[in-house]
Amino acid sequence: MGVRFVLNGRAVTADGPAHLTVLQWLRSQGLCGTKEGCAEGECGACAVAVLKSEPGELGSHFESLNSCLLPLAAIEGREVTTVEGIAETDGSLHPVQAAMVAAGGSQCGYCTPGFVVSLFCEYYRPGRAEFDPESISGNLCRCTGYRPIADAARALPAPPYADPRLVRLRTRAAELSACEGGTPAERFFRPTTLGETFALLAAHPDAQLIAGGTDLMVYANQRYKRFPALVSVEALSELQQLTLDDHELVLGSALSLSRIERALHEANARLPLLERVLPLFSSRLIRNRATLGGNLGTASPIGDFAPALLALGAELELVSERGARRLPLSEFFVAYRRTALAPGELIRALHIARPTPTFQRFYKVSKRVFDDISTVAAGFALALDAAGNVTRFGVGLGGVAATPLSAPAIERVALGRPWNEATLALMLAEAARVGTPQSDLRGSAEYRRAMVGKLIEKFFYETRLQAEAAE
Repeated sequence: MGVRFVLNGRAVTADGPAHLTVLQWLRSQGLCGTKEGCAEGECGACAVAVLKSEPGELGSHFESLNSCLLPLAAIEGREVTTVEGIAETDGSLHPVQAAMVAAGGSQCGYCTPGFVVSLFCEYYRPGRAEFDPESISGNLCRCTGYRPIADAARALPAPPYADPRLVRLRTRAAELSACEGGTPAERFFRPTTLGETFALLAAHPDAQLIAGGTDLMVYANQRYKRFPALVSVEALSELQQLTLDDHELVLGSALSLSRIERALHEANARLPLLERVLPLFSSRLIRNRATLGGNLGTASPIGDFAPALLALGAELELVSERGARRLPLSEFFVAYRRTALAPGELIRALHIARPTPTFQRFYKVSKRVFDDISTVAAGFALALDAAGNVTRFGVGLGGVAATPLSAPAIERVALGRPWNEATLALMLAEAARVGTPQSDLRGSAEYRRAMVGKLIEKFFYETRLQAEAAE
């Protein structure tokens, strides 16, 4: 039957194995404006625009995605625009293209298609009043120094009301439907209910769950990993819950990180740990596709989200045909890249109790500030009583063991004590024993262990000043 979608305004049908990416298919069809630079979502040369709809003020919008990490079957029923489809129907340049030309935003030209696509999505962003630098945070350029590209972005006018693409955005994009694609050797399934998902997992015990695929598809591209069956959770409404009240924040495991970011901002939720970690999580291109459940499910010891969520005492809601259960995140990671998920079980949602502690910080030690893998990451959440004694202290660490981990020994020595240098000394003594750090290209074991202590010190002095200022 093939994968059916709309490409540059024209209905098409395509086919291929489950590991085949949109980028690979596009280039096989002669649409070579979309480039392959890194095949791991780092450079943005492969960006395509996908029409998406979601609740809230954003509504229908174009979303830039890395086509090198997007399985072909995942765009069943979608509308996709590549750089070849951006020019106006009369052949004239689109305002984004014209602005890039006028500002001299292209030199060698290899990265230019990706920038044009990302700026195309920014041009039509609902409510755009000024240029958001995050819109091109996932696009790399080694020639122009970015200034002329940013100049082009700042010069973009508002789209005219009668712009056909803007008219299209005033309607709701179609919801995802169930689909089945791939080949007999490599199947791709996108169920729309949990019941269908459990049945597929039972029928295909070697199946791999896929959410955004921003980690999984790197293995397909660079390690040539192949999947007898991929079961996508993208269309499961049960995994899209996002609720916030005085008692709890519930985040569905299939929500994109960009949607979580927007929702927390719109709700003025004041969750500093999440607000700090989200901008540091790769780039907008990745966050448009990556999910919370996928990030935790990969069980990477250097994933960004786990330390923050461990510090907040988050719990996971796990579901299977046998029912549902709640599990503290601190018990979820059992070994390197292994979790407590049972066969046929998946993450439905993550629960964070509210109110959360007053003092929260996330620190990421990496070679670059943005769009980099951490050497060490730490999340801290602290509550003090009126006398300045510790009533709650959460610590989450990444990069110092085979799994992300909490640090109950550090937490225990602080509880009930005043937040002072004596307590800091006790915490540092425990920090010297936490984890089993290893040496690699990003840092030695000694460096990683030392950084745990330094981050605790940094948190202590920052929060002590904050507490004194609040008095």
